[in-house]
Amino acid sequence: MSECIWVFAYGSLIWDPGFVPQEQVVARLDGWHRRFCLRSLRYRGTFADPGLVLALDAGDDSYCEGVALAIPPAEEEPVMASIRARELFNPAYREIIAPLRLQDGRVVQAYTYVVNRDHEQYGDFTPDQQARMIATAAGERGPNVDYLFNTAEHLSSQGIADPMLDRLAHEVRELQRELT
Repeated sequence: MSECIWVFAYGSLIWDPGFVPQEQVVARLDGWHRRFCLRSLRYRGTFADPGLVLALDAGDDSYCEGVALAIPPAEEEPVMASIRARELFNPAYREIIAPLRLQDGRVVQAYTYVVNRDHEQYGDFTPDQQARMIATAAGERGPNVDYLFNTAEHLSSQGIADPMLDRLAHEVRELQRELT
């Protein structure tokens, strides 16, 4: 297969990449972990009722399992423009290129989007704070719960375990029952 551009999906890009990947493979990114640490004031929340979205946050001895998506060569320019418009509409995320170890043993360089800890939307939220924000917020792309549940479900369907996301999904479902 010819060289192609890879993107590392660890959240909504897994289930809503906005393009049809030429190839998708479970992958591991070392040095980063998936966290609900970024207030969403547009896509999954508002300024009045912020939601939370995932970001990759740096951490010693951390790693994140997700999905490496290969962009078809003929579509690289428009796909990257679309992903950048989605992920970099404000400086809450930074684009980096990092090595991914694919499940089949290959190592590829991939674009991914990591949190900018200096951005005002970044925060360190307790699990209870995360659950309460996610249970009630909604934005341009719909309810925050849909983002959480879709991500947890698609990780599981790829054979990727994320106990933190599973616990959070359980807590949010419990809160939803209490709120109705």
